[in-house]
Amino acid sequence: MWNEETYAFVRAHRGEDVRRLALRQPPAGVDLHLALQQIEGWQSAVHKLPSWAAAEGIWFPPRLAMEQCSSERTARYKQGVVRRWLERDGIPRPRTMMDLTGGFGIDFSFLAGMFDHAVYMERQSALCRIAVHNFAVLGLRQAEVREVDSASSPQDWPEVDFCYVDPARRDRAGRKVAGIADCEPDLSALQEVIRQKAGLCMVKLSPMLDVKSALDTLEHVAEVHAVSVCGECKELLLVQTRCRPDGLVFHCVDLGNRDSDYSFTPEEEAKAPCVYADGPGRFLYEPHASVMKCGGFRSLACRYGLRKLHPHSHLYTSDEWKPDFPGRGFVVEACGGFGKKELNGLLQGIQKANLTVRNFPDTVAGLRKRLKLKEGGEAYLFATTLADGRHVLLRCRKPL
Repeated sequence: MWNEETYAFVRAHRGEDVRRLALRQPPAGVDLHLALQQIEGWQSAVHKLPSWAAAEGIWFPPRLAMEQCSSERTARYKQGVVRRWLERDGIPRPRTMMDLTGGFGIDFSFLAGMFDHAVYMERQSALCRIAVHNFAVLGLRQAEVREVDSASSPQDWPEVDFCYVDPARRDRAGRKVAGIADCEPDLSALQEVIRQKAGLCMVKLSPMLDVKSALDTLEHVAEVHAVSVCGECKELLLVQTRCRPDGLVFHCVDLGNRDSDYSFTPEEEAKAPCVYADGPGRFLYEPHASVMKCGGFRSLACRYGLRKLHPHSHLYTSDEWKPDFPGRGFVVEACGGFGKKELNGLLQGIQKANLTVRNFPDTVAGLRKRLKLKEGGEAYLFATTLADGRHVLLRCRKPL
């Protein structure tokens, strides 16, 4: 992959600005293109994959593969989900797994440690060479690397306890796609053979994909995991079983400063009573992105004893503080309409604010321009609609 001169150059300069290094004349024997790729990859891994960045000798792929790979945080979450299923089903050793879309191998590396034999499949030769090297560096002796287009050869797949698949979400022209049938491989066509080959399967999908669409397309789904990191939904994971499951559970996860997992079933959501507020109470709550993705809005209000502001606003209120709410919570300081006098009172002393729009007939950009507010500061403004149809602006602050 690289010679000693290139390796030494990378080690000596991996903390420096890649753009400036690109302008230098490299020492004799140094493959500058490869060195810059490794330095850029390592700098990304320091934050995204800290244990890999700390492992001496890891090879990093080109930028696109680094951007598309899972973070260590989400990979460890998948590891925990699969471990729970293995223990729940009492699968004895030796345990086996296959990854149909290996890529850079992040998810594979964290999952493979739970198995005695793990098959990595990938159609790109360069990624396979990187995988062989990195798995050796990481001590994954159970890893078997196969350079193959897994979708074209299901007859050659091994029979395993677990299958992992992360379809490529770009078409042949490199354009982003989200639909299951548009990804490669097309899981709508392969799901039956996957069930024949594996007792358990985890599918990673685009966070942009509609959950209902995914459930309409894929069968035998036992769990849906919407995984956010610090408020941004990053992954949609579906756990499929060979036999039809008894039911479906949604897990709405945020891996932030305070990890949060709100779980509910479709039956719970359908039966949950929901109380609507006449107006905001002392506190306001906004669910995190994973709850918004899975749509557990009625059950959320019922379980935490909250009142909803409007059926479609997805904002909640209470007069008692709910510290365990899965999302953001605020103290309500004032609430009013959009008349000039009301706005003057609401915005007095505020030149900048964090603005959120929920079920409101304007965008954040449009409302910010109208209110003449800069972004940031300690004030939080929510433009929304109440149950009686009134459009209001809520001025809030973070709790102490």
